[in-house]
Amino acid sequence: MTETTTLWGPATGVGSLPGGDAREAAKTVTGSFEDFPFLAELPARGPGADMIGRTLGLLVELYAHVEPSGWRVSDRPGRDTRRARSWLGEDLDALEEFTQGYEGPLKVQAVGPWTLAAALELRGGEAAVGDPGACRDLAASLAEGLRAHLAEVARRVPGARIVLQLDEPSLTAVLRGQVRTASGYRTYRAVDRQVVESALRDIVAVHDGPVAVHSCAPDVPFALLRRAGAAAVSFDFGLLTERDEETIGEAVEAGTKLLAGVVPSTDGPLSDPGGSVMGVRTLWRRLGLNPGTLAESVVVTPTCGLAGASPAYARAALAHCVRAARSLADNPE
Repeated sequence: MTETTTLWGPATGVGSLPGGDAREAAKTVTGSFEDFPFLAELPARGPGADMIGRTLGLLVELYAHVEPSGWRVSDRPGRDTRRARSWLGEDLDALEEFTQGYEGPLKVQAVGPWTLAAALELRGGEAAVGDPGACRDLAASLAEGLRAHLAEVARRVPGARIVLQLDEPSLTAVLRGQVRTASGYRTYRAVDRQVVESALRDIVAVHDGPVAVHSCAPDVPFALLRRAGAAAVSFDFGLLTERDEETIGEAVEAGTKLLAGVVPSTDGPLSDPGGSVMGVRTLWRRLGLNPGTLAESVVVTPTCGLAGASPAYARAALAHCVRAARSLADNPE
């Protein structure tokens, strides 16, 4: 088997699904993606099931609770932390049940250090991203928490080759100084690119398997993510501009996988599977890349999480990703 077939499947989801039933979600995911399931997130259950709350529940010796304005640092684990951990436990129980005997790639998601720093309030109400010391503490705590979480997933699904996805939708805003302060009247200073890259590299190094970084925001910093050690970049394909094309070409030629979000993540009509990946084929031609490498370079996904979709549409979108990936493999040109 090639590395491509063992570490990555042809299609997968981004992370979130609608509804609140962990077993139903695990059944949907494993039924849709026989080659590349993922640990679903169900934010409709409430604070602690959202991506920020779930990741805060993983932290070691750093706790948070919900305020009207969002998540804020606490002195000790409270009800919100316990709830986040309990829901994650439920999700892992369900995943374990539906992956008995499974061998192959399995994706788990956690929020990366910079989106976490942009979202987590310190005691005074300002975001951690404005305090370099707080950012360092947060990244160190996240690294420890992820180590334990990945070990737990490996114990529950022993045949899995785990792919860690770091969700970083706020990364571009952090780099550009566009994260708003508590008052909303000003923004935090941009964080130095080398500091951002270094923290990401430390988190990537926690996992001995491949790490993907996901952002469904515009202007994903592909080159920075590659330098930080990301083996794959997950993004909304519809947000690409000509500016991105050269760095994408370089990334592909260097072996970086593209988790291309081409299937809409909210309810609407789905095109035919071939139509969904037409833009990917066109990009390949424009970049002068070998069409034969398409299927091994690209994993088809929805544009973002499916939490805002209806359950019926979410199931249809996941199935559509699989068909679109098959179309890409069968007809690369």
